[in-house]
Amino acid sequence: MASPESKHRIDYIEFVVADLARSKKFFGSAFGWTFTDYGPSYSSFADGRLEGGFTTEGTASPGGPLVILYSDDLESTLGIVEAVGGTIARPIFSFPGGRRFHFIDPDGYELAVWSDKPPT
Repeated sequence: MASPESKHRIDYIEFVVADLARSKKFFGSAFGWTFTDYGPSYSSFADGRLEGGFTTEGTASPGGPLVILYSDDLESTLGIVEAVGGTIARPIFSFPGGRRFHFIDPDGYELAVWSDKPPT
C-alpha cells in the first residue's frame, strides 16, 4: 500500500451495521463478496476490486459508509487535514491492521485516514 500512486486515494469503505451475519449473508448472496472475520464485531469484505468492512461498533446511519483514505505518514496527513479546515473527530488510534484517525470535512462528512506504517 505504500506506493506513491496510492497516497490519499480511497482505500477502504466501512459500514456500521446492526447484524454482521445478516449483512454478510446479504452482500455475499447478492454480489458474491467474500469475508474475513476479526472478532465478534468486525468482518472485512472483498468484492474483487475494493475492500471494506462491516462493524457493529457504532450506530448504523443511513448517511452512508465511512470512506477511508490511505497515508504512509498519518501524523503529517492529520496536520494537513487540520490546516485546511478539517476537524478531528477521533484522534489517531491503533487497530489490528494499523492506525487511523477520523475527521469531519467542511460540509460535515466524516472520513478516515489509515496507515500500516509506524509513527514517524
